[in-house]
Amino acid sequence: MTSSRGPGGTPGGLGEFLLGLGLVVAGGYLVLNQVSVGGGTWNLFGYNAFGLSLVPLLLGIGFLFFNGKSVPGWFLTAAGTIIIFVGIIANLQIFFRPTSLFNTLMMLGLLAAGLGLVAKSLRSH
Repeated sequence: MTSSRGPGGTPGGLGEFLLGLGLVVAGGYLVLNQVSVGGGTWNLFGYNAFGLSLVPLLLGIGFLFFNGKSVPGWFLTAAGTIIIFVGIIANLQIFFRPTSLFNTLMMLGLLAAGLGLVAKSLRSH
C-alpha cells in the first residue's frame, strides 16, 4: 500500500503547507508594502559618476557592432552591465514607513505563523 507524499517527501501536511504559504505571502506582502525605496546619487571624488559607469558598456556595445565575436567587446559589455547593476543596488535608500504597533505585530505575526506552519508541514505526520 502506498501513502501519498506531501511536502518534503513526507506523508501528509499538504493543508498545513498551503495555509502556511498563504500566511507567508500575506505577511510578506504587508511588510514589503510598508517599505519605501529611493535612489541615491553616484558620487566619485565629489562628481556624479553615473555617466562614467556607462563608458565600459557603450564601448563594449560599439566593439560588438563592429565584430560580434570580439572578446573585449563581450567583456566590456558584461563588465559595464555588472557595474551599472551593482551601482544601482549600492545606492538604494530603503526606509520602513511608520506604522502602528498593531499593524507591525500583525505583519510579523503572519510571517512567523506561516513559516512555522510551512516548517511543520515538512515533518512526517
